[in-house]
Amino acid sequence: MSKTAPVTEVEARAVAEAARETTWAKPSFAKDLYLGKFRLDLVHPHPRVPDEKAAKGAAFLQRLKAYCETLDGQVIEREARIPDEYVKGFASLGAFGMKIPEEYGGLGLSMVDYGRGLMLAGSVHPSIGALLSAHQSIGVPEPVKMFGTEEQKREFLPRCARGAISAFLLTEPDVGSDPARLSMSAIPTEDGSAYVLDGVKLWTTNGVVAELLVVMARVPESEGHRGGVSAFVVEADAPGITVENRNSFMGLRGIENGVTRFHQVVVPAANRLGREGQGLKIALTTLNTGRLSIPAMCAGAGKWCLKVAREWSKEREQWGRPIGRHAAIAHKISFIAATSYALESILELSANIADEGELDIRLEAAIAKLFASEMSWQMADELVQIRGGRGYETAESLAARGERGVPVEQMLRDLRINRIFEGSTEIMHLFIAREAVDTHLQAAGELANVHASMGAKAKSAVKASDFYASWLPRLAVGKGQVPRSYSEFGDLARHLRFVERSSRKLARNTFYGMARWQAKLEFRQGFLARVVDIGAELFAMTAACVRAERLRQEDPERGAAAYDLAAAFCEQSRVRVKDKFTRLWHNSDSSDDAMARRVLDGKYVWLEDGVLHLYPEAPWIAHWEPGPAQKDNLARRMI
Repeated sequence: MSKTAPVTEVEARAVAEAARETTWAKPSFAKDLYLGKFRLDLVHPHPRVPDEKAAKGAAFLQRLKAYCETLDGQVIEREARIPDEYVKGFASLGAFGMKIPEEYGGLGLSMVDYGRGLMLAGSVHPSIGALLSAHQSIGVPEPVKMFGTEEQKREFLPRCARGAISAFLLTEPDVGSDPARLSMSAIPTEDGSAYVLDGVKLWTTNGVVAELLVVMARVPESEGHRGGVSAFVVEADAPGITVENRNSFMGLRGIENGVTRFHQVVVPAANRLGREGQGLKIALTTLNTGRLSIPAMCAGAGKWCLKVAREWSKEREQWGRPIGRHAAIAHKISFIAATSYALESILELSANIADEGELDIRLEAAIAKLFASEMSWQMADELVQIRGGRGYETAESLAARGERGVPVEQMLRDLRINRIFEGSTEIMHLFIAREAVDTHLQAAGELANVHASMGAKAKSAVKASDFYASWLPRLAVGKGQVPRSYSEFGDLARHLRFVERSSRKLARNTFYGMARWQAKLEFRQGFLARVVDIGAELFAMTAACVRAERLRQEDPERGAAAYDLAAAFCEQSRVRVKDKFTRLWHNSDSSDDAMARRVLDGKYVWLEDGVLHLYPEAPWIAHWEPGPAQKDNLARRMI
């Protein structure tokens, strides 16, 4: 049985170096928000795409829309794959090179228009959005663009722009969200001209149809080699590569996701991205920017849900009036409309921040991914409820009965993966919390230094809360702090004042949690998740208000409607924020933790009696030994 290699001293140094290199060199609106600093000046006026670039993006989106209108998403759903001719059509439009710079054969679109392109393509079938985004957001183009040499860029980017599909291979059967444990090996040849890769990769999105792969593998430390997890660009048809399985899922039926085996695969040293040991940084940095593709498709799903909810709720009558006029349904429609507006606002703001390059995008992208994936799932669930039995029935069955075949149940299935893709909700909570708590820990260090210089009696007088009361104002009222009236936002000003107050309250509560649990705070994941969720709501409220004001200046009529939507969203969000603040300290976390321990200890096994357990006996996690494939190669080319 293969074992995961332990993290070596070299690996530990590499991870530490990656952490140092990804410190907050630039300001971050979201980072400050968690620290009690509401820096509206960082996001208002709303960043904008230059007119020339925006015009180019608009022209492409018009062509893309015209092509998408000719496609049938139900063909993908029935056949469980995207037809090759669809893929060739997207390639001819340049859709595989939306993010690739023009000098390397791509379209060089802004992140905003890239997101809009994914919304359009994903509205045909989400599997198309997954194909395009996995290729461009986490496949070969992004890491090569960010970390590749000029020679690597000129060799690989034009191919990707023309439609050479790429995939990102990180996850392994024994390794999920802890990439430092990955075991795939990359052994340098004696002459140093190449590496030999051995191992198995799981859940390789696009891996079944890819022409190029970005592969993460561990180089052992040796003379002349610093070792550590490293990144390689690999030709998918290289001898020794076998796609052993095409995986099937509850949704995204057209996704080309598989299990890929590497046996003695020789990769030229010239194909290594960055230095040896820099693979984790490359992987994490690629995922940071790549995460914005999911908010884009979630925002598109929100628009789709809103249209179906509006049309159905006007047409369907119960008890003498349209169901949308009944409060129970009206509240769901309001939630879908307001949240759809908020998701697009978050996407636009985050994408514009990424385009502008003046702010650190890591936390904003993580929040956008977290919030959009959770809220879009709720919107689809509410849409199923609005449609009733027709929401649960498949589009094919509806059409066979003579009704409009609206794939609402499919939307629910397809959206579910976004809470897992590219960092699960739980991992996003931990990632964002770590960034928020780190600065509080630094403040605790200041408090410790104060205590160290005092006598015992004085120490007891200087409590954490007292220290925080003096520390937070120094942090909150800094250079560029926006005045607190926000009068230019009219009726939305009170919501921005709520965000500012809540930001300070959130920082205080985070510090109190740290003072109470100290180093054990990292194990209080319920508390941390609520801290993160409150900050995400505040970020969403800000994005909604800032976008409404921008639209008001550009188009007063649409801006007035945007103000209505932003106000509705903020009212709903405030209710959620207040509830989460209450549940920071009044919850069932301790009893839930104790109950889970007793369940895992087998105390309630008797509760499982009375049902059949018919799934075959097999290991929960299959283990793959290194070596040649014993299965047929399922790899295929779409272009």
